[in-house]
Amino acid sequence: MRWRRSKWFCYLAGMIMLCKTVLAASAEWSVNSAGNLHYTNDAALFSATRRLDLHGDPTQPALDSSLAGKGSDMVFEPDLNVMRPVTSRWGRTEISARAQAFVYTLNSRFNHGSFGIQALHEITPGTKIRVRFYSTPDLLLGDNESKRTDSIAEERVTSYIGSARLEQRLSDDWEVRLLTRYGARLYNDPFAQRDATFWTIGPHLVWHATRRINFTLGYHYEKGLADGRNQPTLRDDTSYSNHYVAFGLESEITERLGLELGLHYERNNWISSIVGDERKGGHETVIVGEFNARYRLSERCRLRAGFQRSPRKQSFEEDVVYNTNVSMGVSYLF
Repeated sequence: MRWRRSKWFCYLAGMIMLCKTVLAASAEWSVNSAGNLHYTNDAALFSATRRLDLHGDPTQPALDSSLAGKGSDMVFEPDLNVMRPVTSRWGRTEISARAQAFVYTLNSRFNHGSFGIQALHEITPGTKIRVRFYSTPDLLLGDNESKRTDSIAEERVTSYIGSARLEQRLSDDWEVRLLTRYGARLYNDPFAQRDATFWTIGPHLVWHATRRINFTLGYHYEKGLADGRNQPTLRDDTSYSNHYVAFGLESEITERLGLELGLHYERNNWISSIVGDERKGGHETVIVGEFNARYRLSERCRLRAGFQRSPRKQSFEEDVVYNTNVSMGVSYLF
C-alpha cells in the first residue's frame, strides 16, 4: 500500500491521541515524550543519516547522489514512546509503541513520520528476546529521473521491517546480542523497479567495562534483491549486498551528565549484472561519526544535544557528498 503524506499525518495524530487515552486509563502505562530541533546542511540526506545506527535502519534505500544538495534546513522531531509491562506465566514482557515525525521548516515536501511496535520478553534473568515491527510510509527521497517514464518525478518509498534480537548476558561485564530482520521497500510507480525485499543477520557485543562505561561493537550483513534485476531494459538494478560495522562508547561522566560517541561504517556492493547499468561492479561507502550528550535535570526530565558528520561516495562518481547535523532537545518520562 502506498500512503500519501496527508493520510500518514492523520494516522500519526490518531496514534498519538490513542496512546494518550490509554495512558490516562491505566496507571501501569508510562510514556516517554521528546522534542528535538535539528539543523542540517542537506535536507535530502538528513533522514538517512539520522537512521544510520545499530538500533535504527542502517541500510538505507538506494539514494542517488543527484538527490543531494537541497540546502540547509531546520527540522523539528516530536517523538512519543508508550510502554506497558505485562506479567504472565511465561515471564515478564514489556510492550511498547513509538510514533515519530520529522517536520521541515523550508522543505516541507520532505515531512514524514515513522511508527513501530515492540515486545521485549525476559525468558530468564539473563536472557531476553526483542521482537519489533517498524515502518516509514511514503518517504520522499527527492526529484529523480525515472527510467520507466523518461522524465523527472518524485521518488518515494515505503519501508516495512520486522526484526528479532536475542540478548544474552554472559557475565556481569559481557553481553551478546544476535539480530535478524526481514523487510521490504516499496516505491511509487515511476520507480517501481526498485521495489526490494531484504534480510539481515548480525551479532552485537557489549562490554560493561565499569559501572559508568559501556562499549558496543556491532556487525550486520544484509542482502537485498530489487525487481530491476528482472527488467534489464531499464538498466536500474539496485540489488545489493551490504556490510555494516558500528562502534559505540557510552559513559556516565557524573550522576547527571552522560556522553555517547559513535562511529558507523557501511559498504553497499551493488550486484547488478545488467550491461549498461552504472551500478554494475560498483559500490557505495558511507561513514557516520556522532557525538551525543545528555543532562538529567530531574528523575524524569533530560536535556540532549548531538552532532553528526557523514561523507558518502559512489565508486562510479568523483564527488564525495557530505551531511552535517546538529541537534538539541528535551525528553520527559510520565
